[in-house]
Amino acid sequence: MANTKCHEGRRGLAVLLPERHGDDCCAEHAGGDHSADPHGHAATPMASHHRRVVFIGNPNVGKSSMFNAILGARARVMNAPGTTVLLERGDYRYDDQTWDLIDTPGTYSLLPLSPDEQVAAQAAIGNDGNAEPDLIVATLDATNIARSLYFLAMILELGRPTVVALTMNDLAAKNGAEVDPKALSRALSGVPVVQVDGRTGRGTARLMQVINESFAGTPMPAGLHPVDPQEVDVKQWVEGRADERFDWAACVIADINLEDRERSTFSDRIDRVLLHPVGGIVVFLAVMFLVFQATTWLAGPAQDWIDGDVRDWITGGIDQVFALFGPDAADGWLHGLLVDGLLDGIVTVLTFIPPMGIMFILLSLLEDSGYLARAAFVMDRAMRLVGLDGRAFLPIVVGFGCNLPALAATRTLPDSRQRVLTGMLIPFSSCSARLSVYLVLAYAFFREQAGLVVFGMYVFSIVLILAVGILLRKVKFHSLEPEPFAMSLPPYQCPRLLVLVKSVLARLWGFIRGASSIIVTMIVIVWVLQGIPATASAGSFGDVEDVHESVYGVVADAIAPVFKPAGFDDWHASAALMTGFVAKEVVVGSLSQSYAIDTGDETEAEEGSGSLGTAIANSFEESSGGHGKAAAIAFLLFTLAYTPCLATVAELKRQYGGKIAAQTVGLGLVTAYILAVVAFQLLRLII
Repeated sequence: MANTKCHEGRRGLAVLLPERHGDDCCAEHAGGDHSADPHGHAATPMASHHRRVVFIGNPNVGKSSMFNAILGARARVMNAPGTTVLLERGDYRYDDQTWDLIDTPGTYSLLPLSPDEQVAAQAAIGNDGNAEPDLIVATLDATNIARSLYFLAMILELGRPTVVALTMNDLAAKNGAEVDPKALSRALSGVPVVQVDGRTGRGTARLMQVINESFAGTPMPAGLHPVDPQEVDVKQWVEGRADERFDWAACVIADINLEDRERSTFSDRIDRVLLHPVGGIVVFLAVMFLVFQATTWLAGPAQDWIDGDVRDWITGGIDQVFALFGPDAADGWLHGLLVDGLLDGIVTVLTFIPPMGIMFILLSLLEDSGYLARAAFVMDRAMRLVGLDGRAFLPIVVGFGCNLPALAATRTLPDSRQRVLTGMLIPFSSCSARLSVYLVLAYAFFREQAGLVVFGMYVFSIVLILAVGILLRKVKFHSLEPEPFAMSLPPYQCPRLLVLVKSVLARLWGFIRGASSIIVTMIVIVWVLQGIPATASAGSFGDVEDVHESVYGVVADAIAPVFKPAGFDDWHASAALMTGFVAKEVVVGSLSQSYAIDTGDETEAEEGSGSLGTAIANSFEESSGGHGKAAAIAFLLFTLAYTPCLATVAELKRQYGGKIAAQTVGLGLVTAYILAVVAFQLLRLII
C-alpha cells in the first residue's frame, strides 16, 4: 500500500498533524513475528504458575465491566502500594495454572498526568517496584477506534505479549461502524483480537483461552518499533513517536476499511438536551433530587423495619433463650450486653444496608447508562472552586442524604487525589440524621423562626464545604490544580441486570466486611462505659439507672468544661455529642435519656416545644450565663461539623486508610470547635 493512500485515510487527531514521509507505516501488516523482546532475544515459554495479566485501556471503554465479568465475586478492591489509588485484582484459575489479574485505572497515555494514570503506566511498564506483566490485555473501544489505536500503539511498543479485547462493538454496529475482529487482527500483523461484551460476559471465555495461548509472545505490527521499557525515557519516548503512532493508526483504519460516518447517533441526539447549558443543568438537578430522595425516603421504611421489627424479633429470641435459665436471667448484665451492646451494633450495621444498596444501584445505573460522564461535564465549572471537577458533585449531594453512601459514590472519581479530597469534604454535608437535632433545638429556642434556622444550617453546610475545600487545597492538596477537563463521553446503553446485581452485592459485602467490626466494637464499648457504675450508689455492672453515675457520665462530666467557651459546658450536651459519634440519630435520644424525659412518639417539633426542649433551654441558659440562644446555635454548628458517625469513619478507613480517616476526624473536631466558640462569642453580644 502506498504512503499517499495511507495519508488520505488518516483519521482522528492524525489529520491535525503534519504528514511524515519516509516511514513505510503501511507496509504489509502480516509480515514478521515480532515476539522477540526489544533486545532481539527469542521469546521463551513463561512459568505456568501465578502469571501476571494486566488489563489496561482508556476510561469508559468497558474494561472494568469485562474484568468483573471474568472474576465476579473473586475480585477484590485494594490500594496500589503507597497510594490511595484503588485497584481491582484477583486470582484466576485456568486448567492447572493460577493467573494474577490486575485491573488498572483508565488512562489515555503511558505518560501520566495524575496518580491514577501513573499507577496504570507503572503496572503496564513494570517499573517503580511493580512486577513486569507476563501479558497485557489492551481494551479497545470500537466506537472510538482511532483514539484506542493510538493508545494500543504505545502498549505494543513495550514488547510485552499483548491481547486486544474489543468492546462496545455492538454499539459501533448500530452506528454503521462495526469493527471486524479478524480484519483488525490481520491489520495488527496477527496480534490476537477478541470481541468481548463486559456487560453480559460474552466473549470472556474465548478471551481467557487466547490469553493462555499468547504468553509465549505476540507479533509486533509493522510500523511500530519496540523499546526497552526499563531503559527508555518515558516522556521522550511517548512524545517523540506521537506522529508515527497517529500515522500507524490511520493506516490500520484504512486497512480494515473503516470510514468515519458523519451521522447523528442516538447519543448525539440525547446530548443536545443533556449537555445544553440550561437544559442540562435542569435535568442534572432533577436526577440529583431523585438520587437524594431515593437514599433517604426509599431507604427510610426499610431502615425503620430493621430497627423495629427485626430488632424486636431477635430480642424476643434472646429473651426466650434466657427464659430457659429462670425468670431473672434476663435481668443480668449478659442480657444487656447482648441486646443493648452486640445486637445494637449489628442492627446499626444492618440499617445502613438499604441506603448503601440503593446508592450502589443508582451509581451503577448512572455509570453504565453513560449519564454520569454527562453529569460531570455539566457541573464541572462549579466544582472548580475547590479544585475538583464535575464528577465530585454527585457524592457531595448524596452526602446531604447520608454520608456513608456518599463515600461509596467517590469511587466513580478517576483521580485518587480527588477521591480523598471529596471524601474529606463529605462529612461536612449535613446528612438527614442531623436534621432531628436541628429541629429539636430550633423549636426549643427559635420556635417562630425554627424553619429559617434549619434552612440556615443547610446553607451554612454548603458554605463550609467550599471553605474547607479551599483550605485543604492550600494546605494538603498543593498539586491538585484545576486542569482542562477532557473526557470521553461513552454512548448511551442499557445496563445489564445480572451484572448490576452482582456488582451491588459485591460492594455491599465489602462494606459489611470492612466496617461492621469497627461499628459493633465501638457500640459495645459505649454500652460497657454506660454499664460501669462510678459511685457506690449507682447500682451494679450493667444495671446503672442514672447514666450520669456511670463511667460514661463521668467522662461526659470531664469533657464538659472544654465547651465552656462555646456556651454549653453541660454534661447532658457533652454526653449527647459523645453518643453522636456512634450515630447522629441517637443524639436526641441521648438527651432524653440524660434528662430522664420520656418523649414517647413525639415528633422532633413536639420534643423541642415540650418538656425536653424546656430542659435543654434551662441547661443552656445556665451554662451560657443567660445566652441560651447563642449557645444553641454554637451547639448546632458543632453538631454540623464535628466527627461523622462511626459507620462513616469506618468507611473512610476502609477506602482511604487509617491516616486519612484520622485526619478527617481531627479536621471535623477542630473545625467544629472553632465554629462553635466563634459563633457563641460573637452571638452572645447580639442575642
